[in-house]
Amino acid sequence: MKEKAKSRIEALREAIADLRLKYHVVNDPSVTDDVYESLTRELRDLEEKYPEYKKKENSLDRVAGKPLDKFVKVSHKKRMLSLNDAFSKEEVLKWEERVRGLLAQDEKIEFFAELKLDGLAVSLVYEDGKFVRGATRGDGYVGEDITENLKMINSIPLCLPKGAPDFLEVRGEALLSKKVWKMLNKQNEKEGKPLFANTRNAAAGSLRQLDPNLVKARKLDFSAYDIAEISGNFKIEKHSEKHNFLRKMGFAVDNHEVLATSLDKVFAFIDKVGEIRQEMDYGTDGVVICVDDLSEQEELGVVGKAPRYAVAFKYPAEKATTVVQNITVNVGRTGALTPLAHFTPTFVAGSTVSKATLHNADQIERLDIRNGDTVVIQKAGDVIPEVVEVLKSFRTGKEKKFVMPTKCPVCSSIVERREIGSSDSVSAAYYCTNENCPARNRREMQHFVNVFEIYEVGPKILDRLQEEGLITDSADLFTLEEADLAGLERFGEKSAKNIIDSIEARKKISLWRFVYSLGILHVGEETAKDLAEHFLTLKALLCAKEEEINEIENIGPVVSRSIVEFFKQKENINFINKLLKNGVAVGQAKHRAKGKFTGKTFVLTGTLSTMSRDEAKEKILALGGKVSGSVSAKTSYVVAGSDPGSKLDKAQSLDVSVLQEAEFLDLLS
Repeated sequence: MKEKAKSRIEALREAIADLRLKYHVVNDPSVTDDVYESLTRELRDLEEKYPEYKKKENSLDRVAGKPLDKFVKVSHKKRMLSLNDAFSKEEVLKWEERVRGLLAQDEKIEFFAELKLDGLAVSLVYEDGKFVRGATRGDGYVGEDITENLKMINSIPLCLPKGAPDFLEVRGEALLSKKVWKMLNKQNEKEGKPLFANTRNAAAGSLRQLDPNLVKARKLDFSAYDIAEISGNFKIEKHSEKHNFLRKMGFAVDNHEVLATSLDKVFAFIDKVGEIRQEMDYGTDGVVICVDDLSEQEELGVVGKAPRYAVAFKYPAEKATTVVQNITVNVGRTGALTPLAHFTPTFVAGSTVSKATLHNADQIERLDIRNGDTVVIQKAGDVIPEVVEVLKSFRTGKEKKFVMPTKCPVCSSIVERREIGSSDSVSAAYYCTNENCPARNRREMQHFVNVFEIYEVGPKILDRLQEEGLITDSADLFTLEEADLAGLERFGEKSAKNIIDSIEARKKISLWRFVYSLGILHVGEETAKDLAEHFLTLKALLCAKEEEINEIENIGPVVSRSIVEFFKQKENINFINKLLKNGVAVGQAKHRAKGKFTGKTFVLTGTLSTMSRDEAKEKILALGGKVSGSVSAKTSYVVAGSDPGSKLDKAQSLDVSVLQEAEFLDLLS
């Protein structure tokens, strides 16, 4: 175990050193901030667990890389520190506990919280009220002299007002607004240049231009957050007073801040910022919390690269790294075999994740994912975990390729490979050929009760009902009585009544839901709606010809054939008749409402600030449009909110029109 940990630590150090160089020096990051932080966090945790492998001069002790040779090197009079991160409120509370333990017990501590803006940390030196030198952080001790470039930032005062100190060193962030960042990327795209990954990357790249005029054109901003050194008899005893003094001196200081005697107020501030940070003009990934009193700061001191008196709360990462421990296969309701990656539990987007679907064999091949790989995961739609990248530089040669099984892992029946999808997107899928596979039957019933919205009947209850012989299929649910359940162990009269009442309440169902509940291969929610709105009645659908179904927009020959084949099978018709006999009433559908969106298909991605996705969907449907879950060449519009996912990338690759939220709202009006 120790040897494995040692090997992992060495691999992490090597990777982090390379990423640090690309991020801080070369200005060409190959991964996102979330991924970088996830790797450093893993290394830190391993070094704490195995201190014997910790090196005095390891990559985490450095704040950044060495300065580029194209700029003159400059030494900082006072080291530019970094901050320790806290990824939860619990970790902030632990930090507070350590702080109180180091200070006198009877001292009343005031905390100051401010935004952790996502820019490039710089130092500004003023002598006799004039701006004389500006530098990057560099490695904390030595940075790059970028004075002439910083002079191009309008929010940096070149001269201080009357009464300014003879010497003043200001620390802050050089920033690029989200609006300017998007404009720069549009221009770069037109010119075939690489795109900036984020606003921080754009700001750093701008300040490392040799021509100050180019910097001026980028319209950077500056936000001050600290005073490193000040001469004279200026009475500044608290960090919050530094902010007030900086404002008097003409510096821009972000107004999102709070002074508090307890962390409850700080946590309320963190929550508030978390709600609005996506709409802010500048990127922010956290909140800096510090002890406000400067004498207490001095008493607490510094350890390594970071002060004891401050901590950076980081909002949940949208991406993280982990290691694949195993790849298994699940059998779904249609018999489809879905590979599932199991990995070392890791915290991402607010929760701990230990597994993620790999969808199909094509996805595994595309990613080239193997057992033992280090991977990047993210939450799709902030809910569903997915693997987005394999970090192949971590491979040791011991990783094992995954091969789809030739026999069903549940019933051992033959597995066959089929091509699915439309002409726009075809992929390979593997299916169990046994229609009576226990896994298929179980998933089919779970799917059925979910679509019928019989929420009182969960997977465990379904299993129990089958074990007791009360049901053989989903249609039998509608024959159950309270007495059937009340006599079972762990079932009381109340729970029995609740279950029967929930079943009775769902006997009436819309046509599209009924079609979707049947589990027809390739028929999802949207296809079921298309079928219902075209045929209007169940009887008409049952008699439909393949050619007629194929004429419906967004339904191709593969899906049409699957639908017709399903209704040809006697056992499926018997099941439908059984449902109807047992009291299920299928409603008649209506033709889709006509409106300005008739014939248009929308795809929603990211978070909308003015409405939920469901609300947006309803508005589109009310105007005659359709909403799809995936982007294809037939998509009319992709509506992109904040933090859009891979759907935006696909839309751009297919030249599909992309609407920002404001444009979407204009279209609705």
